[in-house]
Amino acid sequence: MTAGPHHLAVYNFGIYVDSSESVAVRGFALREPLNFAAAERAPGFIARSGYQGVPGPRSWGQLVFPRFLSQHSRGAGVSQLSLWRDLESLMAFTYTGVHADALKHARHWNVVQEWPPMVLFWVPAGQRPEWKDGAERLEMLVDHGSGPQCFTFKEPYGPDRIPTAVDRSLVKQLAAGNVAAQGGLLDAVLKLPV
Repeated sequence: MTAGPHHLAVYNFGIYVDSSESVAVRGFALREPLNFAAAERAPGFIARSGYQGVPGPRSWGQLVFPRFLSQHSRGAGVSQLSLWRDLESLMAFTYTGVHADALKHARHWNVVQEWPPMVLFWVPAGQRPEWKDGAERLEMLVDHGSGPQCFTFKEPYGPDRIPTAVDRSLVKQLAAGNVAAQGGLLDAVLKLPV
């Protein structure tokens, strides 16, 4: 589904099993830059927020976490905020290649979540959501379920605020392109320790 004058925002949130510098989450830390590089090569990727004080893209506002961090704070919060052309581009990236490898091992680095790992929402093209927007939308998803303001791949909405369907054949096509574009990144990831 092409979004036209809108972009799809995705906010991911998890909590590490230990501090961000610990050996327990080293596998994630080693994969993170490769995930960012893979996203930048993926068709449909628009941009991502950086983190204040960290080299790379500028941060889209002050880093804010949803309430789940204070409720389950055994480790540090980890989040990501990015923009994509459409649902299919994001889904193809999420479930193939470099990012799929990270998902496969996430249980080693993150506590078991009682909330969805991500929330999706539409923004006007050219607008950058802030971290607080992502945290608020994730809480809204947990409190009220999927709707036009916050949704998941399982219950997606279009930018017109109407429930929609993901074009699975387009996802497969984009996924094949992602794997090819990732080249040596996937090979490097598969050699990393968990």
